[in-house]
Amino acid sequence: MKVLLIKDVKGLGKTGEVKEVKDGYGKNFLVGKGLAKHATPEVLNRYKAEQRKKAEIEAAEIKAANELAEKLNSTKLSIKHKMGANGHLIGSVTNKEISESLKAEFGIEIDKKNISLKTKIKAAGIFEADCKLGHGIHATLKVDVIGVE
Repeated sequence: MKVLLIKDVKGLGKTGEVKEVKDGYGKNFLVGKGLAKHATPEVLNRYKAEQRKKAEIEAAEIKAANELAEKLNSTKLSIKHKMGANGHLIGSVTNKEISESLKAEFGIEIDKKNISLKTKIKAAGIFEADCKLGHGIHATLKVDVIGVE
């Protein structure tokens, strides 16, 4: 009996592989527990179509992430923050503040968890923030912190 593995099965194979197994093992265990499907031509064709669709969606996501990375690399975000008497900022500029400013100024939404700062921003000046965009794509955003009283 031939089966198409839906999930990884230890000692048998990985997801997407077609394997020849004994009838009882295939019907009762693999198909019964939802680990595999009987490998008929229509099941195989449907599986291949799903894989192609997933690949197209992933390619579109990667393309969009690369375009966003280009846009972010050429963008300079200005943030106004309260200054103290000693010339330092009151508090610090956080990744949440950067995320909100980016959405308000440019309409670009990036979750605050995906923005990381190398050092805390506690003074006025130009700093860099690393933005994770998914699929291993990163962008560097320049943040200009302007102190206001």
